[in-house]
Amino acid sequence: MPPTAEAELRRLLDIMAALRDPAGGCPWDREQSFATIAPYTIEEAYEVADAIARGDLAALPDELGDLLFQVVYHARMAEEAGQFGFAEVAKSIADKMVRRHPHVFGDAAARDAGAQAGAWEAQKTAERVARAETGTLAGIPAALPALTRALKLTARAARVGFDWPDAEAVLDKLDEEVAELRAELPSGAAPADPERLADEMGDMLFVLANLARKLKLDPETCLRQANEKFARRFSAVEQRLADAGKAPADATLDEMEAEWQAVKAAERLSRS
Repeated sequence: MPPTAEAELRRLLDIMAALRDPAGGCPWDREQSFATIAPYTIEEAYEVADAIARGDLAALPDELGDLLFQVVYHARMAEEAGQFGFAEVAKSIADKMVRRHPHVFGDAAARDAGAQAGAWEAQKTAERVARAETGTLAGIPAALPALTRALKLTARAARVGFDWPDAEAVLDKLDEEVAELRAELPSGAAPADPERLADEMGDMLFVLANLARKLKLDPETCLRQANEKFARRFSAVEQRLADAGKAPADATLDEMEAEWQAVKAAERLSRS
């Protein structure tokens, strides 16, 4: 008979309690706090996303387990502090999902897509008010990855009409930001101002996040894919240079660029 979800979750909670036990637990686990564990929580969420992006369903249960362990870890520390436990965490999200889905758990009249979206936003707004979070942008975590937060900030502002009309308008704004960044580049004897450069660079990245939203794309996913593409192509360039008896440091920029273009051409040929 296969194990039940309830039994395995209980086992995981008991393991966590044993690891944190003051008498016989793991010294490292006993020393941790919310602040020290938080970076691991973020890392595990990214590893889940990475397994999904790679289509590695065999690895996904393990990665999801690592992420679940992070939730259990935080809940255990809170329980030890007399604040809340895992049951409260599970109850909180279950109650929230029921509240935000009246079309499933109650109001049959709210089953059309428009009503569903309206009910979801109304519930989220009510929850922010209950937490004394006011303003259109309230509740968007500052700790989100910067591109993701830019996407959420602009999407929230767009709900109240503060938005560009279309992607073309965003591209026009991007041209403007590129020109402003170019104007801050050092010229002649005049040194660049690092703060102004950073400010203009930030503006350009923010506009790019807006452009992705207008194109119904996720900027983090786009950049992640670009990162993987660069890593794949650069590794291929290194291999081609190695086949010619050279290391990248020994090659000229023109030689590396020629190999880069050859790698791109080979990729295009393999897709055709």
